[in-house]
Amino acid sequence: MTEKKIEQALVIAVKTQGGICWKFVSPGTAGVPDRIILMPMGRIAFVEVKAPGERPRKLQLARHRLLRRLGFKTFVLDNIDDIQKIIKEVMPDEAS
Repeated sequence: MTEKKIEQALVIAVKTQGGICWKFVSPGTAGVPDRIILMPMGRIAFVEVKAPGERPRKLQLARHRLLRRLGFKTFVLDNIDDIQKIIKEVMPDEAS
């Protein structure tokens, strides 16, 4: 499974649950997560997508810690089977 296929599956799964999953780009700020999940009721999360077994770089981990300190859910996704777990954490009452 490639990173691209995992990312595509995430986008489809979020859309199926009524949300959007934009590619997140922040010019001038390296290390930001790949995707931002925007769900109904103002629920937001960030997702770093990796190929199976890959780990985030140190700068990416620092950005994740910053986002979490600010109160945002932030995930690393390297397995297509974890997509529904992420959606359930973002939308615990709505995800099936």
